[in-house]
Amino acid sequence: MRELFRKAKNHFQQNLPFVVYCKPNSDKTIAIFQKNDSLNLLDESEESGFAFVSFDNKKRYLIPDSISDIYFEKNEVSDFIVSNINHVETDLNAKKAFENLVKNGVEAIQKNQFEKVVLSRKEIVEIADFDFELTFKKLFYNYVSAFKYCFYHPNIGFWMGATPEQFLKINENKLKTVALAGTQLFDENEEIIWQEKEIQEQKIVTDYIVSNLNVFTNEVSLSKPYTLQAGTLAHIKTDVEAVISSKNDIEKIINSLHPTPAVCGFPKEKAKEFIVENEGYEREFYAGFLGEWKKNFLTFQEHQSDLFVNLRCMKINKNNAELFVGCGITKDSIAENEFLETVNKSMTIRKVL
Repeated sequence: MRELFRKAKNHFQQNLPFVVYCKPNSDKTIAIFQKNDSLNLLDESEESGFAFVSFDNKKRYLIPDSISDIYFEKNEVSDFIVSNINHVETDLNAKKAFENLVKNGVEAIQKNQFEKVVLSRKEIVEIADFDFELTFKKLFYNYVSAFKYCFYHPNIGFWMGATPEQFLKINENKLKTVALAGTQLFDENEEIIWQEKEIQEQKIVTDYIVSNLNVFTNEVSLSKPYTLQAGTLAHIKTDVEAVISSKNDIEKIINSLHPTPAVCGFPKEKAKEFIVENEGYEREFYAGFLGEWKKNFLTFQEHQSDLFVNLRCMKINKNNAELFVGCGITKDSIAENEFLETVNKSMTIRKVL
């Protein structure tokens, strides 16, 4: 990756957009270096490239490959050790604020405003002499099964992450997606047992995705729910596949699914309204989606998209990193447990800083 990151650092110094990423379980890192600093809107382009879309679906950007240089390198065998962070000093004000937010969410569910809502918060971590090459390599070697990325645009900001969640994988008229929800710490010496709260939370996501896909096709198939390990965490996952009759429906499907109940809630609009009114900050690109748009950049085959939900991510500023973490709230949620879940999720990113 050394040559590739040399180019990335040079691009960054020139304030030019770029993205460096590695797909799950891949031994290759891909980079797209835009040749100018234009801000390109996804909706106004028929081009392929790398998509970067916000949670509220209002900021929809593209690094087009037509004005970019594409590079990829095979990753070197190495071993990057992450910090062994098992405890973070609790910010009592943040804990109290988030637990109150969760309690308000549970009350709204009990009043039948919605079935589920995903609530989040932001942590600020001070950083000095940040090296995004080293951080990316730590993400790569420690979160093999995640989608790892480093994205920069002077008009958007600098984002990094290692997300375990596929949004949509598209090949012509065939779609693959996942329903991912429920979280607990992974311990290879202990059996994973899911409580009814997590099972129901994940079922809401699955039912929502299938219901939306059924509008466009009757050819929907899904796996049984199973446990997925994502770094130090475990989730419940269901694989979903569909065949649609018209490729023209793909963007309609994307807009109908995003944001899914896994990052927003159900019903979507009611949950989204609660989030905007109560979280107290703007999610920006956290819980949005990102990835290859209309082209596979390893094979250069067109009409293929590989999109991921932007989770386990951070925004890098001059002197600090903003970490975004959230959890699904249902009628059975306990506020203190939900706060602890966000702490566990923040460890994923803290360990590579």
